[in-house]
Amino acid sequence: MSTRLRHRVTAVLAASLLAATALLATPASPAYAHNVLTKATPAQDAEVKKAPTKVTLQFLQRLNPDYTTITLSDADKEKVATGEPEVDGTKGTVTIDEPLVNGVYTVAYRIVSADGHPVQGSYTFTVADPTATAEPTPSPTPSPTPSAEPTETTPSAEPTVSTSPAASGADDDSTPVGLLVGAGVLVILAVGAAVFLLRRRRPAGQ
Repeated sequence: MSTRLRHRVTAVLAASLLAATALLATPASPAYAHNVLTKATPAQDAEVKKAPTKVTLQFLQRLNPDYTTITLSDADKEKVATGEPEVDGTKGTVTIDEPLVNGVYTVAYRIVSADGHPVQGSYTFTVADPTATAEPTPSPTPSPTPSAEPTETTPSAEPTVSTSPAASGADDDSTPVGLLVGAGVLVILAVGAAVFLLRRRRPAGQ
């Protein structure tokens, strides 16, 4: 084998070895990797001076609209009203229904990778609009003081007067009956006394 031929064989072997090494060192193709979040608006940990009206998330792979969920919640973990996610290729967007007040908000998402694996995550951002109203802190509502109700006065018990006709009649007739009885007794006594005197005055033998 000539020297020139040896150099060519050596060069081919070296090139093949470098190509194999590079192939092994190259990461897996995105088509076989899990889907990941690559960009967000508002961005993670951002402090925005104007309340956003939308939240847009961009991922590494195309999104499936049927398996894409994006939600927004406030500092009290209460859900903020938003529209359904609008999917456009690798982007998913939700529209915020009402203006956001100042405060910390959490964006949560759940998607499905091309290989069928679900992927979910979350991040926060802060609204610090100097012209907006700060997020109100609920204050305890004072309980109403019950007004004094008038005290009902219970009428005092009045003496009961009997109006029964029978009772009245008994009281009214008691005096005449007594008088009649007394008069009858006197009459009987008088008659008895008269008969007794008459018998004593008769001569013996009549």
